[in-house]
Amino acid sequence: MKPKTITEKTNLHPRNLDRFGYDFKQLIKDSPELEAFVSFNEHHIETIDFSNPDAVKSLNKALLRSHYNIQNWDIPANYLCPPIPGRADYIHYIADLLAENNNGIIPEGNTVQGLDIGVGANCIYPIIGNSSYGWSFVGTDIDEKAIENCSAIIKANPKLIDNISLQQQTESRFIFKNIITPEDKFTFTICNPPFHKSMEESTKGSLRKVNNLENKKSTVPVLNFGGHNAELWCEGGELAFITQMIYESAKYPMQCLWFTTLVSKQSHLSSIYKTLNKVNIVEVKTIEMSQGQKNSRIVAWTFLSETQQKAWKF
Repeated sequence: MKPKTITEKTNLHPRNLDRFGYDFKQLIKDSPELEAFVSFNEHHIETIDFSNPDAVKSLNKALLRSHYNIQNWDIPANYLCPPIPGRADYIHYIADLLAENNNGIIPEGNTVQGLDIGVGANCIYPIIGNSSYGWSFVGTDIDEKAIENCSAIIKANPKLIDNISLQQQTESRFIFKNIITPEDKFTFTICNPPFHKSMEESTKGSLRKVNNLENKKSTVPVLNFGGHNAELWCEGGELAFITQMIYESAKYPMQCLWFTTLVSKQSHLSSIYKTLNKVNIVEVKTIEMSQGQKNSRIVAWTFLSETQQKAWKF
């Protein structure tokens, strides 16, 4: 029985394990250290202070342990500590997308290989994808420290060792070059691109988020979800990054079933669609997502014909 005080989060994917809110009783049972951060809000519902980076990290550790059997997970200070439910939704929508090419059945097992562009220090997408569906992943990042931390997470959780590999992108101006080799076949790519155009814009965005969470004005940026420079901003921001990704994807048309990326700003969609038309994609899909008050979407594209999609070996 789900507690009556928790409302079903119908905006989350039906298979999302947090669709009925956080079961703090169970989470604390699995991760006793979380209890120090849990309190009741004005509606008498258990929660944490989401403006507190330590609380958010402790919640993530508990969720990964309870939902995905990840016993050992940590990230360095100031690296992105992502909200788990939103990341899980991306994985579940990818699963639905792949099912469309597999007679309505979600393909499972490590022959389904994803490429995570910008895996960060947290390794969240590969962890959730492997734990939920048994998929294998290659995680890439330009940040050496992020790759080292992901490697430590993988070694500390033996079930991940044979299913997640890592590769540093040594040329920051490229996304797929140096990563996809002629022999590679990826079922999908996944990406949460840098959102901001500059460090200044990133800092302003962080202040807005914290002020909204705390209902007060602050002038000191405290990143509740963290975020290292390369994770939060790049020259030209989200649109420039995705545009580069699309042009590069055209060089590997037969080596990936679905290229996908998150798109935070709806205003970027028209430019993205125009760029996709320039590279002669066969099909594009836009999948709407939302978590709390934040709306986002996944844009997926393929260069494969319907016949080639159906013939893809999972």
